[in-house]
Amino acid sequence: MTIYTLPVTRIAPRLAALAAACFAVLLLAQPVAAAQTAAVVKGSAEAGAAKAVACTACHGPNGNSANPEWPRLAGQNAAYLTEQIKLVRDAKRNILLMAGIANALSDQDIADIAAYFSTQTPVGLEANAGTWQAGAKLYRNGDATRGIPACMACHGPGARGNPAAGYPALRAQHGTYTAKQLADYASLARYTKDDKGQMQGSANSVMMQAIASRLTESDRNSLASYLQGIR
Repeated sequence: MTIYTLPVTRIAPRLAALAAACFAVLLLAQPVAAAQTAAVVKGSAEAGAAKAVACTACHGPNGNSANPEWPRLAGQNAAYLTEQIKLVRDAKRNILLMAGIANALSDQDIADIAAYFSTQTPVGLEANAGTWQAGAKLYRNGDATRGIPACMACHGPGARGNPAAGYPALRAQHGTYTAKQLADYASLARYTKDDKGQMQGSANSVMMQAIASRLTESDRNSLASYLQGIR
């Protein structure tokens, strides 16, 4: 089932309340800095098209991976992709299959590849008809009784993310992949730790770990199913 989201004009009046619900969780996170790096390297989608050829072996033509365990990169915002590829390259994010490839990439290479995939269109996935409704409710409303804010307060009504704040697009992502990432956040397995035992993720990783730790396996699966069907 493909999920077509409600027009923003019907949801916007609720965002102030949703933002307030997120406030306590946001206090746990460092100020987001995806767009505040010391030296911003501008990416070229044209240059990235050639550099991304090797990526398509796993992530598929135009970034639409066919393997549910490998993420779809098509349509992901360039700021988030740049940040995450650098975290892999710098041994701060645990993706063994990516480590060798990322190690060979310069900052310019990463910026170009991210720019290319950000211009592509995610296609072809459907929501699980039996579980997406529960995921939709949690994504749109959260669960105040468990301290879970609405996901759309950060990722947007259409799950397109927020590049300026470093929030990724989630729409049309493989449900298998999304559920695993939420589980890895909860178990602190997504990122490596420094010599003090602190997670070395992005500026938003502390916030995501706190939220993911409050989700049940059923929550993770229903959210992943809902997001898989969003266009």
